[in-house]
Amino acid sequence: MRANLAMRVLMQCAVNHPQVIRAGDVAQACNASANHVAQVVSQLAGAGYLRTLRGRGGGIALGLPAETIRVGKVLHLIEREVPLAECMAGDQNTCPLCAVCRLKGALCRAMDAFYRELETVTLADLVTDNAGLVAILSAGMEPA
Repeated sequence: MRANLAMRVLMQCAVNHPQVIRAGDVAQACNASANHVAQVVSQLAGAGYLRTLRGRGGGIALGLPAETIRVGKVLHLIEREVPLAECMAGDQNTCPLCAVCRLKGALCRAMDAFYRELETVTLADLVTDNAGLVAILSAGMEPA
């Protein structure tokens, strides 16, 4: 869920680049709570994907060129603390099958393939020549 929201925030910033946009407008366009958007924006800004500007005329904008933002890296950043299965939860693991189960290895290989595939996709790939997306994410946007 947060990964999806992170990609929506980045896509909206890319569509409106170089314009600075308001996080509240992003929340409205993404059909998300302002609180969730703020949390995701903070995480993305901390990693350098977004830049934030305070005060009058403040807001958010891309911190890196869209061509350099890899979807796999963003998803890994956002979801790295969410285990796919209990056996991947470290100290919180209470699964009684852990010592003999082969699922963890298969899940790890699948996740590696998932992220490897998404490493080939950039933010620019998602927004370039995507008129439908541009129409949705730039509709009603006013400069911050």
